[in-house]
Amino acid sequence: MEATTTEPIRVQSLSQSGLSHVPPQFIQPLHTRPIPNNPSSTTHHNVPIIDLFAFDPNHRNSTRASIARACHEWGAFYVTNHGVPVTLLDDIRRVGLTFFNDCSMPVKLRYACNSGAAATEGYGSRMLVSSDDQNDGVQVLDWRDYFDHHTLPLSRRNPNNWPDFPSDYRKIVANYSDEMNVLAKKLLALISESLGLKPSCIEDCVGEFYQNITMSYYPPCPEPELTLGLQSHSDMGAITLLIQDDVSGLQVVDNSDGGWVTVKPVSDAVLVILADQTEIITNGKYRSCEHRAITNPDRARFSVATFHDPAKTAKISPASDLINELSPAKYQGVVYGDYVLSWYTKGPEGKRNLDALVLES
Repeated sequence: MEATTTEPIRVQSLSQSGLSHVPPQFIQPLHTRPIPNNPSSTTHHNVPIIDLFAFDPNHRNSTRASIARACHEWGAFYVTNHGVPVTLLDDIRRVGLTFFNDCSMPVKLRYACNSGAAATEGYGSRMLVSSDDQNDGVQVLDWRDYFDHHTLPLSRRNPNNWPDFPSDYRKIVANYSDEMNVLAKKLLALISESLGLKPSCIEDCVGEFYQNITMSYYPPCPEPELTLGLQSHSDMGAITLLIQDDVSGLQVVDNSDGGWVTVKPVSDAVLVILADQTEIITNGKYRSCEHRAITNPDRARFSVATFHDPAKTAKISPASDLINELSPAKYQGVVYGDYVLSWYTKGPEGKRNLDALVLES
């Protein structure tokens, strides 16, 4: 959503204006600023890279084992040989960058999202707004522009709401949506199996996917040490599939020490990010991945995130097959629409909305 009732200045326009200092509303409080030259955050440790072997049954056992380790230790992992044509990954990066780099601002603003409602489709800058509780509640903005597409169910998909330049933009986004939908279902089946559950378990709990595709453009920033491209959060849905360009900027929390690790881009791979509802369904055996984006002083960064969420009316609870006397439920059930409302009204701030559902032991 846009967090304002007036048309905001786009971050790309600010960056192109040649300013030498970021405006005050983009300056993060001290405790959330990226730490310059932090060995943990500047070293590209990288999350696990898992070869799916095109879902060859002969490799399924080893693939499940690798996924189990990655879900437990990171909540995120790259997949290769995933079945999505590499040409399609290149195509959606191409059409997205064409929109941000080659369209004039008046053309872009034809697709501006509704600034007065949450999670509306279109071109915007202020989907997430954090509140600096240590600075009299001043809103802190992310150094990012985005375009959000509503793609599934098909009843939500209206390509007329998307750019028509370049000419294949709408076709590429629709094809990409379909491919990501198939991949997400296959991955959730493997994740379910890795816990000894039936393949359809997590998907059955989630129900029909509500899919959004968000293209994010992070312009060069004159003071990257003061800003974030995207504040710290875990995704609120079930599973996110992300691709990016060759510019580093995505960071994830290393669960072993709580530090930030910069994820090295892998152009032909898809990054799998577990989201909050999957942590609830797996009763905390697998954790959603807390992540953020830092900015770059010299180069713009571009990513495409495909979110797969439950319906707003879905009730999400730990899977019954994972609950017993020795392993009681760790989370209370929640109606997904209520969770979304909390996420947008309170702000994500790491994983605080999920933490609020933890049951006392």
